[in-house]
Amino acid sequence: MKTEILARPADCSQIEIPLALYSIAAGFPSPAEDYVDQALDLNELLVTNPPATFFVRVNGDSMIDAGIHHGDILSVDRSEEAHDGSIVIALINGELTVKELSLYPRVRLIPHNPAYSVIELAENDDFEIFGRVKGLVRVFGK
Repeated sequence: MKTEILARPADCSQIEIPLALYSIAAGFPSPAEDYVDQALDLNELLVTNPPATFFVRVNGDSMIDAGIHHGDILSVDRSEEAHDGSIVIALINGELTVKELSLYPRVRLIPHNPAYSVIELAENDDFEIFGRVKGLVRVFGK
């Protein structure tokens, strides 16, 4: 799965969007509530360190079982340390990819789609963790 760097957030000014007091039922419908709990700042969720944050658009389906779909936009923070189990953007031999980082028993990159193989890193591979995925944005009905 290749990724394309979209942009660094140029202006991370605070944008507050209303957050409903009650959650929405994804099973059986419940009566609508007309209450707003608080303002929701998307920067707080997706951009915690503006100079180290960038966005990438996903191209492919190797992470679909992790909820990352083709066309999604990922928020990536280069300043946050990746750990075992982190979803990361990795640079392998000149190509960017998004995968789960596995550190034990050896460094591997794990896809979340059974159609793809685990990437076993060899000693001679040019490998770098480019950043840790913080969240994603998905637009429906394009």
